[in-house]
Amino acid sequence: MVRRAGLINEVDHHIAQRVQLRRVMLGMSQTDLANRCGVSFQQIQKYETAGNRIPAARLFDLSQALETPVDFFFSGLPGNFPPETKSTRSMRVSEPKEDDPLSKNETLQLINLYWNLPNDSQREVVMKMLQTLNGIKD
Repeated sequence: MVRRAGLINEVDHHIAQRVQLRRVMLGMSQTDLANRCGVSFQQIQKYETAGNRIPAARLFDLSQALETPVDFFFSGLPGNFPPETKSTRSMRVSEPKEDDPLSKNETLQLINLYWNLPNDSQREVVMKMLQTLNGIKD
């Protein structure tokens, strides 16, 4: 896809989503990420909405700040599949469904909070509470 003025490229959009995903996974604010990269939090907002294209050098800075390899941001794009699977996959970046809980920041925050609990017994209490609230019996 050719980038036209004012239009968001699907690749840019995918990378923006991956930046936001990783930041939320780490429980980091936009301000924290901005400080680590030496930019304003407004610039991070623009990167995460694909309002501004992320230059290669900045993507490298983001990978360092988010403690992930650069290829994390490209994971899931067409061309990253083994040759034998290319013909069976869509050649367009798939958009998350609006009702998909895995595409929501709230889900990532919940997972992050759960795994940041100090021990297994506390995680077990939280899991039992969620099962009870959902009417699930052991």
